[in-house]
Amino acid sequence: MKVKKFQAPSMPEAMNKVKKNLGTDAVILNSKEIKVGGFLGMFKKPQIEVIAAIDPTEESEKKRKKQTLQPAPSVQRSADLSLENNEVMKELKQLKTLVQQQTSHEEKQTLIQQMAVYLKDQELDQSFVDELIQSIVLDGRAEEITENQLKKLVKSNLCQALPPAAERKQGFSKKYIHLVGPTGVGKTTTIAKLASDAVINRNESVAFITTDTYRMAAVDQLKTYAKLLDVPLEVAYTIEDYRKAREKLKAYDLVFIDTAGRNFKDAYYVRELTKMIEFNEDTETYLVLSLTSKYADMKEIFYSFNQVPMKSLIFTKKDETSKIGGALSLSILHQIGIAYITFGQDVPDDIEYANAFKLVETIMGDYSNE
Repeated sequence: MKVKKFQAPSMPEAMNKVKKNLGTDAVILNSKEIKVGGFLGMFKKPQIEVIAAIDPTEESEKKRKKQTLQPAPSVQRSADLSLENNEVMKELKQLKTLVQQQTSHEEKQTLIQQMAVYLKDQELDQSFVDELIQSIVLDGRAEEITENQLKKLVKSNLCQALPPAAERKQGFSKKYIHLVGPTGVGKTTTIAKLASDAVINRNESVAFITTDTYRMAAVDQLKTYAKLLDVPLEVAYTIEDYRKAREKLKAYDLVFIDTAGRNFKDAYYVRELTKMIEFNEDTETYLVLSLTSKYADMKEIFYSFNQVPMKSLIFTKKDETSKIGGALSLSILHQIGIAYITFGQDVPDDIEYANAFKLVETIMGDYSNE
């Protein structure tokens, strides 16, 4: 038996190839749609694959008629036919094994491909996803991996890729805590949550400074929190005001500084902010971003504040989105830790220390290839 595999864009074209190569007496053993080409198993083009063979008894009818007029075949001829039948069975078994192996390989490729699509849909950086998938393929695990194993492997890789969180339950290591970021991400509310935790859970003395004098609502909001916590608040309109406020409040354990966010694209404003933050070594700065922001916007904001010496990231509004891939991508690709996550407006409750496992679980919790 002569067995051959053919590929073509459509079934009619595949059949034409079969007839051209094997003739009209060919037998179709198997046909299916496959995908070929692409990058890392993705973006393949559909093709029709046909496995065909020449029937060894294609002229059996003619031979049968002749055999009715001829003597019985010799013992040697029977032996030859038996040997030929054995060869046919051997080829069929090899063909079955080949088809099974090819099907298994395609299923694994589909599993890997679906994972890549899922991760990108979760808004993880495309280059990072490609690198992650490629590492799994090159490591030789892709051929035998199950869906559950793949999910665990991706989780493990994501957790390892995330930089360690900047802060833990011992509190802050510096006195002056600056929160910077664009308007509307929740800096003022986050300061209130952090201050409440310091006062209630660690019995620390706390004070506020605000430089966000562009928005009276922000000043009023911080004044409200200051009254509730019974802590002092200083409003700084200039860098000199800010320096005086720091000096005035230096006896406190922690001084939280709320900064303006409306001019983050203004290079002059960022330089002035940098001067203010670098005024004293006893300072650390956190960039506050909203998880509802697009990844491209997060990167733009991060680059705008890049010259400001940042310790870690704080992400807000986790309760308003289910996709946090952009946040993880920013942390991983720039190797800057995530310190806190906020998930509501309640002060002091809706804030928690960032946990790599919980963040990764938020991304991978809904994954299924079904």
